[in-house]
Amino acid sequence: MNVLAVVHGADAPPGSFGHVVEERGHRLETWSVAWGTPPPRPVDGYGAVMLFGGAMHADEEQYHPWLREEHLFIEQLLDRRVPLLGVCLGAQLVAKAAGATVRRAAEPEIGWVDVELTGDAASDPVFAELPARFSAFQWHYYAFDVPAGARELARSSVCPQAFRLGDAAWGVQFHPEVTREIVASWVDESPEELPVPAEEFLAGTDRYIADWLDLGRSLCGAFVRVAERVSVPA
Repeated sequence: MNVLAVVHGADAPPGSFGHVVEERGHRLETWSVAWGTPPPRPVDGYGAVMLFGGAMHADEEQYHPWLREEHLFIEQLLDRRVPLLGVCLGAQLVAKAAGATVRRAAEPEIGWVDVELTGDAASDPVFAELPARFSAFQWHYYAFDVPAGARELARSSVCPQAFRLGDAAWGVQFHPEVTREIVASWVDESPEELPVPAEEFLAGTDRYIADWLDLGRSLCGAFVRVAERVSVPA
């Protein structure tokens, strides 16, 4: 199966998700709409698509005109029911393409934030095996409304954290793909955004990261299994 990773900057890679895809015997291809080139293969050549985070915001088309093209690309994925997983900015873009509002959150969530699953998560094929409550790594200023007809799967005290739209599209506001190295690179790039000193922030990450990698791999693995069930082998 071919899996497409849509990225929005070199500092926001697929992380641990890429390893999960490859360990399950699939081919991961990375692409960005911002490159101004078509994806490596047509949409119907992918068994699944994952959209990752980025430093830009979902409503910044005036600064990043390619966001309009990505909006159309996501609409096409939703129309064709290609298994789709959006992370942070990626989730906001999926929600926006589905007609939901994406706006600045009441407050930013940067660091480890408590997240709680909703009742609908228990029967969800991607979220059913996750713990009912967990500390999730976050780095965002915007939040999405849950699209009409979608199921809210998780939330924090600030905003919705996950949804499923139909039977093939998921969005998560937190960052289940990050590794310790990715977190450290974000700290190096933007220390002024941290709510605590960098040393304290990274010490907290060191306490949580092993369990977080396990949770991220579980979530990604469950999503890939959904895609495997509906994908025609390439």
